[in-house]
Amino acid sequence: MLSLDLLNIPNHIAIIMDGNGRWAKAQGKDRLFGHASGVESVRDTLKAAKELGVKFLTLYAFSTENWSRPQMEIDGLMDLLINAITSELDSLDNNGVRLMTIGEIDGLPENCKQSMIQAIEKTKENTGITLVLALNYSARIEITKAVQSILLHEKPANEEDITPELISRHLFTKNIPDPELLIRTSGENRVSNFMLWQIAYTELHFTSVCWPDFRKDHLVVAIQDYQNRERRFGKTSEQIQ
Repeated sequence: MLSLDLLNIPNHIAIIMDGNGRWAKAQGKDRLFGHASGVESVRDTLKAAKELGVKFLTLYAFSTENWSRPQMEIDGLMDLLINAITSELDSLDNNGVRLMTIGEIDGLPENCKQSMIQAIEKTKENTGITLVLALNYSARIEITKAVQSILLHEKPANEEDITPELISRHLFTKNIPDPELLIRTSGENRVSNFMLWQIAYTELHFTSVCWPDFRKDHLVVAIQDYQNRERRFGKTSEQIQ
């Protein structure tokens, strides 16, 4: 394993899990085979993140744009999500994993929604690592709803009352710190409407590895890449030394 500075591990890592369909196609399988194979990657990555001391791991599991996929694939994804949560719940709970979601879970099928609610409730007191699943998620919708919520609940008297801090408090991620590291698999170099507000100063790591092949070693490489960067937040190198 590559050497890591365990005192400089990202508190929050977000991952766009991409390439399931292409990975399956390359093996002569259907897309759902790729999605199912990706469950093992989730399991291995979560375990590795917890061992390394990561506090929050956010996985982009299903976007609002994904509803445009073939219905058979959508149904299969929902069934896979339910089965994964049901089969993994005891293990998550026993290992101190707290489960959260961001996105509009009310838009999910009722059985899928209820499975998520039950899992969240069962694990809500756990403190080992927080696994955040982005489900029926769109960053643009998230920001739009934040503005709507501010107008409805805050009723700002003037434009100066609307601050970045206020907007952050009305996002889906209001109780979650912004990610320090965003990983996207499968060789695509874009963020695809994911956490657009939160990744303003996030380090981006793109890998050609498709998600079903992603394992602990790939996570370590991404974290090492993060550790080799100078995070200046608009300042000069001299100012942060």
